[in-house]
Amino acid sequence: MKLADLLVDVESKNIIGGTQLNITGIAFNSMEVRPGNAFVCITGFKTDGHKYAADAVARGAVAIIAERDMSELGVTCVICDNTRLALALMSATFYDHPERKFKLIGITGTNGKTTTTYLIKSVLESMGKRVGLIGTNQNMIGAEVIPSQHTTPDSLELMQLFSQMADKGADYVVMEVSSHSLVLDRVAACRFDVGAFTNITQDHLDFHETMEKYIAAKGILYTISKSGVVNRDDEASDYLLGVSKCDKMLTYGIEKECDMRASNVALSEKGISFDVTYDNKKFGVELGIPGKFSVYNALTALSCLVSVGIPMEDAVAGLRNARGVKGRIEVVETGKDFSVIIDYAHTPDGLYNVISTIRGFCKGRIITVFGCGGDRDKTKRPKMGRIAAALSDYCVVTSDNPRSEDPEQIVEQVVEGVKDGNCEYTVVINRFEAIEFALDHAKKNDIVLLAGKGHETYQILADRTIDFDEREIVRKLLNIQGD
Repeated sequence: MKLADLLVDVESKNIIGGTQLNITGIAFNSMEVRPGNAFVCITGFKTDGHKYAADAVARGAVAIIAERDMSELGVTCVICDNTRLALALMSATFYDHPERKFKLIGITGTNGKTTTTYLIKSVLESMGKRVGLIGTNQNMIGAEVIPSQHTTPDSLELMQLFSQMADKGADYVVMEVSSHSLVLDRVAACRFDVGAFTNITQDHLDFHETMEKYIAAKGILYTISKSGVVNRDDEASDYLLGVSKCDKMLTYGIEKECDMRASNVALSEKGISFDVTYDNKKFGVELGIPGKFSVYNALTALSCLVSVGIPMEDAVAGLRNARGVKGRIEVVETGKDFSVIIDYAHTPDGLYNVISTIRGFCKGRIITVFGCGGDRDKTKRPKMGRIAAALSDYCVVTSDNPRSEDPEQIVEQVVEGVKDGNCEYTVVINRFEAIEFALDHAKKNDIVLLAGKGHETYQILADRTIDFDEREIVRKLLNIQGD
C-alpha cells in the first residue's frame, strides 16, 4: 500500500518527503519494525516512541509518523497532532476496514462487561451465527482462543484481530471496551453498531484521576456508535444520554422508567428469573447465573441483541441456555461439605455484589479471601475492606497483584477498612498460604470466596510474574484429582 493511501483519513500538519512509498506494514514498537514499515511514534506513560525512531529507521522503516519534525532521520516524516489517533486510522485503512465487514457490539462499564459479552455471544451462536469475541478472559475467533493482554488490544492489534475474524466469516463481533481504550484512541477507528453501558463505580482513578473524567471516558463510546444502550438505573445515565451522538438510544433497568424494564425478579442459588417489558410486550426471562447484577447483565445483553435486529423472542430463548463465565461466581468442585467460589471482584462495587449474592444462598459462614492490586487506585483499598468486613463472617486479607508496591503496605491500607467492621479477620500476606488458611478453617456449609483474581492464572509480583491458578491451588490443597 502506498503511504499516501495509508494516510487518507489522517489529518497531518506537515509531510516532509515523498508519499508514494510502498508500505509493507505498521509498527509502533521499534523492535517489531520490518523493512518497508511505517513507524508510529507514540508518547507513552513510561517512555516516548520518538526516542526510538532512529532505531526504527535502522531496522528498515521508510516513514515516520510523529508529533514533531523527525526528518533529520532521512526518511519521510508525517507530522500530526495525535499519533495514537493516527495509528488507529492507519491500522483500519491498512487492513481494509475489517470492522465494517460484520456487526460490531461494544460493552463498556465498571462491572459486567465480560459476562455480558459472553451472554450475547451465546445467544447469537444458538441462532447459528458466527461470532468473534474480544475481552478480558480471552479473544476468540470461531473456536480458536487467543490469550488477551489488555481488556481492549491496542488499535493495531485490534484491526489485525478484526481482519482474522472477517476472514473466518464472522457475522458479529462483541467486545469489551475499556475506559483506557476509549481515552487512548484504541477504538477510534471503530463505528460500533451498538455501544452499551453497564454501570460505573469507583475504579481506575489511578488513570482517570476523578470520577467525572472516568464517566466522560465512557461517554466517548456514544460518539462512535450507531445505536446506544444505557442502564437507566445508574446515575451516570443522564450524562451519557446527554452526550450521545447515536442515531437511537435504548434504556433498560429495574427501578426507573425505561424502554426495557425488568419486574417480578426472583433470585436463587441456581440463577435468576424475571419478567421484562419491551415494546408493550411482556417476556419471561431465565438465566442460570445467580445474583441481582445478573438481571442487569441479562438486560444489557437483551438490549444489545434487539438493537442489532434480533427478535426479542429469540434473544430471551437463547438466554435460557447461556451459562456463566470463568472467574465470575465460579464454583470449584471440592467434594467437601463446604464450597469454594472464585470471582474476579476487584472493585468496591464488584466485591459488594458478589458477597451479597452469596449471602442470599449461603447456609453457613462466608469466608472472604481478598486483597487489592498494587500500582492502582489506593483509595478503594479501605473501602473494599469495609465492604468485606460488613458482609462476610470472616476475612482473610492477603495479596492480589502487588506489582511494584510492598504487599504489606497494601494490606495495611485494606485492614484500615476491615477494622471498621465487627468481622473477625486474619492477615496472611502470601496468597497461597491465605487460601490454605481459609480452606483449613472452613466448616460444614461454609463458602470460601476467593475474590480478585477470577480468570487470571498468574500473580504479578515486583520482580516477576508467577503461575497462580486458584482452581489448581484449591485442588492441590484439597488433594482433588481431575481437571
